[in-house]
Amino acid sequence: MLRSTILYTEKLVGGYGNMVIIQDVNIHVERSEIVALVGPNGSGKSTLLKTIYGVAKVFDGKVVFEGQDVTWFPPEAKTKLGMGYVPQTNNVFPDLTVEENLEMGAYLEKDEEKIREAMEIVFNIFPVLRSFRRTLAGALSGGQRQMLAVGRALMSRPKLLLLDEPTAGLAPKIAIELLESLKQIREEAGASILIVEQHARRALELADRGYVLVAGQVAAKGIGQEILSRRDLQELFLGIHHS
Repeated sequence: MLRSTILYTEKLVGGYGNMVIIQDVNIHVERSEIVALVGPNGSGKSTLLKTIYGVAKVFDGKVVFEGQDVTWFPPEAKTKLGMGYVPQTNNVFPDLTVEENLEMGAYLEKDEEKIREAMEIVFNIFPVLRSFRRTLAGALSGGQRQMLAVGRALMSRPKLLLLDEPTAGLAPKIAIELLESLKQIREEAGASILIVEQHARRALELADRGYVLVAGQVAAKGIGQEILSRRDLQELFLGIHHS
């Protein structure tokens, strides 16, 4: 792999229990890159993220992060190395305030000044969270909760951020706002991003590159606009229909 590669998988096989969901998956993410994982429901996109992070089972293959083989590392060890993960659900503590949630995201950091700096970056990216810093997370709207979940992951200053369908269930306007914040996350937080997204067109327009997963395997890859321009993929895999 290139020296600028922050993450790659090699013939990765993953799933749950005895069930294989993803098979022989080879992907890579470069530094400062936004990469989208798209495809139909049930294609294994979320399972791929979970396998990379260590919350789904690895059957075979390899996960390499920052040049180190982390295939069998538990999630906590990957977090310490600089990998952040935002699950699709149950991703905030509803009975804690916004500020307390963010502080929980920095549990590995003992330097109070660095915690304040990280929180300031989060507030710059998501100004609405500053306004609600003393509000319980359970009282936030769906979009605000997702912003908080992403912000909490950013508190550990990750080098790579794994996002599992962050716009699921959000109104279109809020979903677009959240996706557009990814470029700001890359600039201000310095994180590469690997995102699973159901809205294929939005994700591929935003990302530097994309992978199309079908039945647990990579069916196509390339620059987002190139994938979007392929009519065979538009209808079969991306849910974009022509009249």
